[in-house]
Amino acid sequence: MSKNLVIVESPAKVKTIKKFLGDDFEVAASQGHVRDLPKSSLGIDVEHDYEPKYITIRGKGDLVAELRKLVKKADNVYLATDPDREGEAISWHLYHTLKLENKKTYRITFNEITQNAVKESLKHPREIDMDLVDAQQTRRMLDRMVGYRISPVLWAKVKRGLSAGRVQSIALKIICDREREIDEFIPEEYWSLDAVLGVDKEKKPVSAKYYGTKKGKVELTSEKQVKDIIADIGKKQFKVVDITNGERSRKAPLPFTTSTLQQEASKVLGFSTSKTMRIAQQLYEGIEIGKEGTVGLISYLRTDSTRVSDEAEKMASKYIKKHYSDEYQGAKQEAAKSGKKIQDAHEAIRPTDINRNPDSLKDVLQRDHLRLYTLIWKRFLASRMAPAKYTTTNVKVGAGEHIFTLSASTCVFDGFMSVYTSSDDKEEENTLKGTIGKDSVLKLKDFDAKQHFTQPPAHFTEASLVRALEEKGIGRPSTYAPTITTIQQRRYVAKEGKNLYSTELGNAVDDIMKEAFPTIVDENFTANLETLLDGVENGDVKWKTIVRNFYPDLDAAVQNAEKELEKIKIEDELSDEICEECGKRMVIKYGPHGKFFACPGFPDCRFTKPFFERIGVACPKCGKDVVMKMSQKGRRYYGCLGYPDCDFVSWDKPIEKKCPKCGGMMVVKGSRNLCSNKECGYSENRNKDKE
Repeated sequence: MSKNLVIVESPAKVKTIKKFLGDDFEVAASQGHVRDLPKSSLGIDVEHDYEPKYITIRGKGDLVAELRKLVKKADNVYLATDPDREGEAISWHLYHTLKLENKKTYRITFNEITQNAVKESLKHPREIDMDLVDAQQTRRMLDRMVGYRISPVLWAKVKRGLSAGRVQSIALKIICDREREIDEFIPEEYWSLDAVLGVDKEKKPVSAKYYGTKKGKVELTSEKQVKDIIADIGKKQFKVVDITNGERSRKAPLPFTTSTLQQEASKVLGFSTSKTMRIAQQLYEGIEIGKEGTVGLISYLRTDSTRVSDEAEKMASKYIKKHYSDEYQGAKQEAAKSGKKIQDAHEAIRPTDINRNPDSLKDVLQRDHLRLYTLIWKRFLASRMAPAKYTTTNVKVGAGEHIFTLSASTCVFDGFMSVYTSSDDKEEENTLKGTIGKDSVLKLKDFDAKQHFTQPPAHFTEASLVRALEEKGIGRPSTYAPTITTIQQRRYVAKEGKNLYSTELGNAVDDIMKEAFPTIVDENFTANLETLLDGVENGDVKWKTIVRNFYPDLDAAVQNAEKELEKIKIEDELSDEICEECGKRMVIKYGPHGKFFACPGFPDCRFTKPFFERIGVACPKCGKDVVMKMSQKGRRYYGCLGYPDCDFVSWDKPIEKKCPKCGGMMVVKGSRNLCSNKECGYSENRNKDKE
């Protein structure tokens, strides 16, 4: 019996796929890339037509040796890395690193880790797609060129430890531009005027908005203007002058792509993009489900396609028919069209089995895994369902020369909304039950006049930044989360609540990039590069043509920046802490593991101490400050500043308020405040009292 070796990327997949394939197959993991450009140098031979110099990644030697042993024993080798450009590149690197030239080697891909998908992939092996490899190789080289040539300029002109990146720098520019726009915004006054009207047989009054006069729309810009209108209306009747009844429908949403999943998970679940991708990766690779063992719960998570396989389409149709009715069946949706190339070898993100509903997984999934799975499951099911239908009523109400308008809609068929409503859905303000007709006289109950001011653009959140990058054609599904993580880790951007703010350091780096490397931070140029990379993937563009055109201009810009740019000094943030050795006020610095206090007298005084963020709560044991700390595994917890003399710790954030029942310490747990004394059991909603 021949021996077959299947190589996947993640060790988490090994056990599951081995279970599907049986004893005739050995399954091993490459644990991502095994070969890359060297960290110590550019790794691209500029003098010899930009040939990349790949080496085995440090620390992967033993793994490569083990894979080579398995290759020797195998008759057939199947490279089953992820179904995208990067996965294709990893397979290509494995092919060369493991010396597979004289082995029967096949490339297989599957969009979900299920028995059917894996076995079906073995029936359709192919060769490595070099167009896909070249597209990924080009992206890697462009990113390396930008990072390795521009970062040293930032070290010399600002401070060491900074970095530039092709997509990262654009993301930073977008945030900095928005912050400047907000800072420069001048609010303008405007007013709204609503007439609160009583309608016969309607329990609730309706609210009609001021439109203008019979001559046309009027903008309300002052209180005097509003008072003059109210005075002019006086005791005139409010009479319906026009009424239009109609129908509208709301289409079911498309299933999730990487971008839309990140956006919706941020808005609905409060997840960061990196958290969404981490949890989705685990759902894709497989979760232990009781007797079933490890099961892949969702399809591949890095995709910009909304296409759905025929098999998944039929499964959803059967489920809708069984649990709803034929009326709820939706017409087959067309995949979303966009200006850029869709990687249509992928499907949208969907559950691997629609019959595995969230309720059936409550006891086996962790809370956050269940929440994200529920979002994906509901969105996919809704996408296969019929539109929601509404009856609409638009009414014009006259009062003398003045016109007010009101609109109402009633849902007559909930369709997909029986399963899923978006975070952007709004409830209708008015509801009418057909009791209003033309020439109806409505009774004025009150005027509701309000002053408003125009608002600046909203700060970017992770979700809105992802949407902006996608709309501008910058980056691809796999790049959004690491890009956003990097600009925060570099302290170019700070996150407060959900909002992203540019820091002083971020603004300084952005200014340098705009001045010295305008092409790199030009959105159209970067979007055009993405289009060229798509051209490489299609086989229409030679990858070296892109590199040859890109590098000389970058090299010239770097050389000019080294000569012309002035050095920028970013002052360290002063703290209230006093150096215990020399008495100077200490400054806050940043190291590989975050903030720490350092003496500004360095190198004469080298005293440092850990930075702990006070939360404004006294330790219940000794009265010293409670501070936020990080465990060795990076998990946040709260402990006493007096450690090791005081051993108070809490995984949950303490608040200043004491328990009204037993006087114990209260902590935050989700949306509630709980007494830390488990025997007490007191809890309350967090909005009951502000911490």
